[in-house]
Amino acid sequence: MQGEVKTGTDMHDPPKILAVDDAPENLEILRTRLAARGYAVVTAADGAEGLARARAEMPDLVLLDVMMPKLDGLAVLAELKADAALRFVPVILVTAKADSRDVVAGLDAGADDYLTKPFDQAALVARVRSLLRIKALHDLAQEQAARLAEQAEALAAANRSLEERVAAQVAEIERIGRLRRFLPPQIAALVSQRDGGALLDSHRREITVVCCDLRGFTALTETSEPEDVMAVLGEYHRAVGELIFRRDGTLERFAGDGVMVIFNDPLPCPDHAERGVRLALEMRDAMSRLGDAWRKRGHEIGFGAAVALGYATLGEIGFEGRREYTAIGSVVSLAHRLCAAARPGQVLISQRAHAAVEAGCVATPIDPLELKGFQRPVPAFDVTGWRTP
Repeated sequence: MQGEVKTGTDMHDPPKILAVDDAPENLEILRTRLAARGYAVVTAADGAEGLARARAEMPDLVLLDVMMPKLDGLAVLAELKADAALRFVPVILVTAKADSRDVVAGLDAGADDYLTKPFDQAALVARVRSLLRIKALHDLAQEQAARLAEQAEALAAANRSLEERVAAQVAEIERIGRLRRFLPPQIAALVSQRDGGALLDSHRREITVVCCDLRGFTALTETSEPEDVMAVLGEYHRAVGELIFRRDGTLERFAGDGVMVIFNDPLPCPDHAERGVRLALEMRDAMSRLGDAWRKRGHEIGFGAAVALGYATLGEIGFEGRREYTAIGSVVSLAHRLCAAARPGQVLISQRAHAAVEAGCVATPIDPLELKGFQRPVPAFDVTGWRTP
């Protein structure tokens, strides 16, 4: 059609034009000429009816006579521009007055263009087509703005979701980081999985406990600078820490020079006694080499270790701000007491631990030990090596 224009989503197809005039002959002229150009035309005979039709029909353009009874064109124009739904509908004022002050008043009131009666048909159609193009562009801009707002909201929602996922991942990373303080990395990762935390609930299990510490460390702290003491501790912890994780031991604690390692919990391993004894021997050998280096720096430091096998209660203890994993039971006390009784370079193991690894280790029984907290002398074995197949 000759009057067809590019439309936005709010434009009618064909574009709808509202003509408001109190003269029936003028309405007929407008309707006939615009319909011939392919526009849909609705009419109103006065200002009040025109305002009602505008709100009911939601036209794409309004041709509005100025001089009308009940409600004149400028009053209708003011109502249209005050209505959020009609504010951007273009309005062409049609007036018989040629006074420039009336034209200025209409444009100041919000009109988009004007025609004076009697109007030229070509001028009418040109102004209508021009304003409908502007209306189509406005509608398109509004549609794009709405889409951008929707996209912005969707992006904001995605960002919120991403922030929540990142926060959850950070919390998980922090949790794994805390677990890695006392668990090998692969065990920490497993425990951190869904339902893996149940592995740290309080429970009872047979475990192997390895305890070790440095001989002469107290004298070192009394005679050396703090920086030297920290350097020795750092070297010691790194050396034993690597061995502990290599054997998949659970590092229960570093307490100065004292170290306690658990096997068979939180994940079970059938050869936990063997792992514990072999770890103690490996730590002894590593500390022997490190001790040579320390002696060259003037530090006389020895190393002792012990291994005990028995049942204990295990799980997390502490409070919300600080939680640790530990084992409680006589097997823990036995490992600590045997460690305290071990001479520098010696690895002592309990009778039950020896029974579990007797086929693989080289061990010699020693005289029963009087240990604090134990009513009877405690049998023990001095382990010197591991038999290779």
